[in-house]
Amino acid sequence: MKINKLLTSIFILSILCFTSCSEDDTDSEPRGDYENGILISGEGSPSTGTGSVSFVSNDFTVAENLIYKTVNNVELGTFLQSMAFDDDNAYLVVDNANTVTVVDRYTFEYKGEISTDLELPRFMVVADNKGYITNWGSTSDDTDDFVAVIDLATYTVEKTISVGNGPERIVESNGKLYVSHKGAYTTNNIISVINIEDDSVTEIEVKDNPDELAFNSSGDLVVLSEGRTIYDANWNVIGHTLASISTIDTSSLAVDQEVVFAEGDHPSLMVIDNETIYYALSGSIYEIGVTDTALSSTSIFTAEGYLYGMEVEDDNIYLLNANFSDLSTLNVYSLETSEQVSTQSVALGASKIYFN
Repeated sequence: MKINKLLTSIFILSILCFTSCSEDDTDSEPRGDYENGILISGEGSPSTGTGSVSFVSNDFTVAENLIYKTVNNVELGTFLQSMAFDDDNAYLVVDNANTVTVVDRYTFEYKGEISTDLELPRFMVVADNKGYITNWGSTSDDTDDFVAVIDLATYTVEKTISVGNGPERIVESNGKLYVSHKGAYTTNNIISVINIEDDSVTEIEVKDNPDELAFNSSGDLVVLSEGRTIYDANWNVIGHTLASISTIDTSSLAVDQEVVFAEGDHPSLMVIDNETIYYALSGSIYEIGVTDTALSSTSIFTAEGYLYGMEVEDDNIYLLNANFSDLSTLNVYSLETSEQVSTQSVALGASKIYFN
């Protein structure tokens, strides 16, 4: 009897172990060649080459360019403006082609395309199984700009939401979409807040040319406004409007805090990581705390070449030196030691960095 009980126990344990080990093996299986790495989107150039995507592994030992073309044997088109993601897919927004190409985010195999009812698409976010894409509309009309709402099951535009001129970045939080309006080929100074439930739009004024958007740990929206340069009829500079980093309370939709740059300073690029705001000014990188009320006077890095993209992840800062006639360069530095961790040749006109 005792032997039978022992044999039964051993059998049950072996079944449990086999099931558990099998599940562990399945969970650890890679989902594709481009999992656990960095994706870099390149805009391309009309005279040199179309938009493309590069992959760099997390340990920087593997780097591959033109991964969409390699997998699908076709070009993306010019310009690859941005990318968006959900659990399984990557969405590649090509503005001059008026398309969003859908691929498996880990294998980059083509899955479909949104190719109608878009006009100069810029950025996309996915929320509640819908896609939301900012569109400039006709460049000759400042009143036809919109956000396209995408049925991700059919890859079709199910409706559009009219917004102000030049919508750019778009992010989502708690049932609301936040859109920065840089103004397309002109200028603007608003953030649109769209209630997903009823498509109602509220506008918040900030400094001129708002672009980058990010949420801090309190759920407030942080906005980088670049300011603008003012020209006379002969394109002589006659002045500047002020740039700022603004914090918007997402409950009241009021600007709670505004840190203003000196006249003539036009920052670009902004990332928030661990309650630190990183921003670029004149090719140098600065950092301030999310609650700081003054800008930093000391840079932490000076970027090489034409700084066109920036991200922060795992105590490293990633900087893109864009080239529109040849390969661009991804430079990675340790935030702790300031030493260079890696340098990689990446996409033509590289502009955005994503962690896959």
